[in-house]
Amino acid sequence: MSDLVLELSQQAQSLGAQDRARLAELLLDSIHLKSDSTIDDAWDAELLRRIDEVDRGIAVLVSAKDAFAQVRRAIQ
Repeated sequence: MSDLVLELSQQAQSLGAQDRARLAELLLDSIHLKSDSTIDDAWDAELLRRIDEVDRGIAVLVSAKDAFAQVRRAIQ
C-alpha cells in the first residue's frame, strides 16, 4: 500500500459512518468500467420487456411470499 493510500485510509477512518459510506460508494463508482453501458443498455431493454409483459397481462406474477416459499422448498 502506498503512503498516500495509507494516509487517505487513516483520514477516512476519522469520518462519520455516513461520510465513510458515501466515500466508499464514490470510490466504487469510480472503478466501474465505462464499458458497462452495454450491460446497462441490456438491463434497460430487459426491464422494458418485462414491464410490457406485465402491462399486456402475459407475465406470470408471483408474490414475494410465494417466491421465497418456492426457494425454501427447492433448497430443502
